[in-house]
Amino acid sequence: MQVKYETKITAVGHDARTFLDTNSSFILMDAGFKDSLADMVVQHTVSEVQGDIVVGDKLQVGNTDFTVEQVGNDVMKNLRAGGHCTVVIGKPASLPGQISVKGSVPPRLRAGDVVKFYAQ
Repeated sequence: MQVKYETKITAVGHDARTFLDTNSSFILMDAGFKDSLADMVVQHTVSEVQGDIVVGDKLQVGNTDFTVEQVGNDVMKNLRAGGHCTVVIGKPASLPGQISVKGSVPPRLRAGDVVKFYAQ
């Protein structure tokens, strides 16, 4: 397994849960990167990108696994700059900062859970 990006959730904003329930998506962002967005995002520890995320890679959020189906053109730049990307579950990504993953069951977003992108 080649880990490309691994971090730990530090806080889940109230609106982040709503986005997950209504839009099947959630926004990842380094803790403290943009405090004004804290209610909307899943904050996580600062982590260094170890490799580019590509189609076919895996995403693990806590105990839930997904397969990456699409990676927007700005994802890697945004991850490196502020740990930021939007994960869209079970539907196509429509913006350059989004990653689309295959799956139908949304993850439980909890502080302390690990978020990991990896290749097998």
